[in-house]
Amino acid sequence: MGKRGKRYKEAVKLVDKEHLYDPSEAIEIAKKAATAGFDETMEVHIRLGVDSRHADQQVRGAVVLPHGTGQTVRVLVFAKGEKITEAENAGADYVGGEELVAKIQGENWFDFDVVVATPDMMSVVGRLGRLLGPKGLMPNPKSGTVTFDLERAIEEIKAGKVEYRLDKANIIHVPIGKASFEENKLIDNFRTLLDAIIRAKPAASKGQYLRSVTVTSTMGPGIKVNPARVME
Repeated sequence: MGKRGKRYKEAVKLVDKEHLYDPSEAIEIAKKAATAGFDETMEVHIRLGVDSRHADQQVRGAVVLPHGTGQTVRVLVFAKGEKITEAENAGADYVGGEELVAKIQGENWFDFDVVVATPDMMSVVGRLGRLLGPKGLMPNPKSGTVTFDLERAIEEIKAGKVEYRLDKANIIHVPIGKASFEENKLIDNFRTLLDAIIRAKPAASKGQYLRSVTVTSTMGPGIKVNPARVME
């Protein structure tokens, strides 16, 4: 690991690494520690007591944060027929079919953040699995990105819908806003996210479900949240 800068070292002084903070305290400290020269993203990292190698212990879904993420989300939609017009009217940034597959494959084009597809286009989108999958961009019914209701899907994404899914280390990483957000808005987003993840607990999960919860900003130190008090 490279040497930490002076700004980071000052931010670390705000955090007691051995203490488990209440959510409001953690978010307050994370905001104070976000002193970079840009509006840092506030993130939550959640380690779960599940094993992502087993299909019955997967945790994946999506939730609309009440105050959004503060990010401009570019939506690509795979559709055909009248659904193309619906997607365009709903605010999709890119809409198409085979030509978009060719553009992604041929030009390594990824100027989008979320991919939505109607069910009848998944055979086309499936050819992009090896490209979209590793980037977490493959449409999935569980996250609401495979649907005929394009208007609703696009509006929710633009309003602040975020997807959560386990990585190989059984950790979920999700943005909950910007450092410039008011604390109460970040807390609302935090609770909404945690509530969704708690509700998504697999029946096969045994023992402690929330192993650790950490709040941080893009360039700041991690602040540990008491898993037993995440909804307070």
